[in-house]
Formats: sequence, C-alpha cells, structure tokens
Amino acid sequence: MNKMKMKTMTTALLTLAITGAVLHEHAGAQELWDPHLRGINEGFAAGALPPEGVYGVLNNYWASFDVYDHNGQKTGSKVDALIEVPIVLWSTGVKVLGADYAVALAQPFDYTTLTGNGIPSNGRWGTFNTILVPGQLSWTLPNDWHVKAGLNVYLPDGSSSPNRLPQGTFVGAANGFWTLQPTLAVSWLHDGWNLSADASWAYNFTNPDTHYKSGQQLAIDYTAAKTVGRWTFGLGAHQENQISDDSGSGAAACANKGGCRASNYGIGPLLGYQFNEVSVMAIYNHGFKTRSDTGGDFLNLRLVFPFK
Repeated sequence: MNKMKMKTMTTALLTLAITGAVLHEHAGAQELWDPHLRGINEGFAAGALPPEGVYGVLNNYWASFDVYDHNGQKTGSKVDALIEVPIVLWSTGVKVLGADYAVALAQPFDYTTLTGNGIPSNGRWGTFNTILVPGQLSWTLPNDWHVKAGLNVYLPDGSSSPNRLPQGTFVGAANGFWTLQPTLAVSWLHDGWNLSADASWAYNFTNPDTHYKSGQQLAIDYTAAKTVGRWTFGLGAHQENQISDDSGSGAAACANKGGCRASNYGIGPLLGYQFNEVSVMAIYNHGFKTRSDTGGDFLNLRLVFPFK
C-alpha cells in the first residue's frame, strides 16, 4: 500500500455511530442501553471515507461508570464493561449524487457487571444488537472540507436483551427494540490536521415485551488531532443528550421527579501509530458531567486494517 493511501485509511476509515455501552436505571432515563457507544468515533476523520476496498476495525473498549440520578449525584450503583466492536466496511468506489458510497456491518458483544446497593454479582457475556449500515455518502468539498451522511439500523436480535434474561439477572447485553439512527459528520483535513464532528440521532421504537419507549437521543463525538509521520496525537471529546422523554411503564415516576432526560460529557487524549497497513489508536476519556445516566472513564484501543 502506498504512503498516501495508507495515510488516508488511517485518518478516514470508519465513522459508525456504534453500539450501546451505557446502562440506565429507571431512576434515570432510557430503558437500558444507549444506542451510541460514547466516544467510539473519536480519532476518525468523520466526514470522509477511505479509498475503494474492504476494511476491518476492532474496538476494544473498557468502561468504568457510576450511575447518576437526575440531580447529577451518584446513586451508589456502578457499571463496568468490556465491549468488543468488530466492524467491516466496504467502500464501493461507486458515486451516488456526487458522493463516495459505502456500506458496513457491526456485531458488538460485551461483558457487563452492575454492582452496588446490595446487588449480587451478575457479570455476563452477551451480543449487542446487530448494526446494519445500508449506506454512507461522503462528499469532498473545496478547501479540504468533507461531509458525510448515513443511516444505522439496530436490529432487536441481542442474545440477552431484557426479555431473554434469566429471572433475577440485572444486566442484559442488548436492547429489545429497533433503533434507527441517521448520522451527519463533517471534517476539515489539511496538512495532517483532522478537525471533525460526528453527530447521530437515535430514534428508538417501543419495546414490544416491556411496552417501554426510550426517548430520542443526540450524540456527538469530536476530534482535534495532528498526524506527523506515522504518529497521530490530539484530543477527543463526546456529548450525549436525550432530547425527548421516555414513555411507558416507569417513565411517569421519573417525570414526577422533575424530568430524567439523560446527558453526559467527556474529554481526553488520543494517540495513534501506523504500522505499515495496520493502524493502532488509544483513546481515553474522562467523564466530567453526568445526569440521569452513567458517567466515568473509558479507554478504547482500536485496530484498523484492510482486507486483502
């Protein structure tokens, strides 16, 4: 692979609004997991796509979060999780409306543990909702700007969504409902600089088993990074904000407490290195503000590589 293509793959490979890694209690908001895994797209050139080809990504994501109430106070519960997010993306080389066109597929799985407040040990493995990406369109604009739009579809097929858990189990690995998630991203890529914002809007359907409907949610991942030779360094940040109220059993109790729309914010460093055709990047975020949500620190070690 020539140096120009290798650099493009490193900075532009994949920006999926991927997976839920954040637990909510009914004292908070959302039924169980956020569709978007906070900070998962930090470090990417969010508005761009790589050259034509098939690519793989493996995110190894460790999170240690406290559960916060609607006043931003810790409840005493804690969520620890290891989330593996393998992704395959096909950059087709086809032009649609003047944009590069790509499709992708992700099948995350995770090990989650909820502790505190007398909860017994309950860690378990499970698969998250399969995520289909039927289309991403990326436009190259003047002055080194790139804009990308796409759609993610979350299937209700997780191995341990709430309706599939054994009685007495506290944490499932997946949501038991569909989610549609349109995405919009923008990047400025110039002289090794990557300034990017990657936004997604999650529309959650009603869970047919619990009759609970989680509110809509806006999530944005940010990147400010510089590549010098084989090294990339900079900052990543994230925010998630629930835009509409939950509905269904249990949602009214939350509303009576003054509203329980989830929000969280975090920021931290990132560092990457290009090993020939394989790139490695470590991203760390510290959560500094959380309400009706889980908040804390995460570390994501990401591998990116082309398939021959």
